Amino acid sequence: MTNRIEVFKQMLESDPNNAMVFFGLANEYLKAEDYQNAIPTIEGYLQKADDEGAAYGMLAKAYERIGEREKAKATYEKGIAVSNAHGHPSMANDYQMTLDLDYAE
Repeated sequence: MTNRIEVFKQMLESDPNNAMVFFGLANEYLKAEDYQNAIPTIEGYLQKADDEGAAYGMLAKAYERIGEREKAKATYEKGIAVSNAHGHPSMANDYQMTLDLDYAE
């Protein structure tokens, strides 16, 4: 896994504006359960890409793993809006279900 992370990091050095490399690197960090690096990498991806909702779920899960429930909740809410805007109601429904089940007051 570390080797894949290193490959993506090298690719990012060569092309720092490539959103898909950010996404790939973030995914590798998540697989390695390296949430401290995954979070800023996903955020970097979201600054560069018009994500359709999937990255918001990844980011919310990473926030959950480090105990940042309020950030996770806000990220799911943003993911719902983005998913709906891009015509992905089932993704939005999944995020809403997570909020309803895991974040109900």
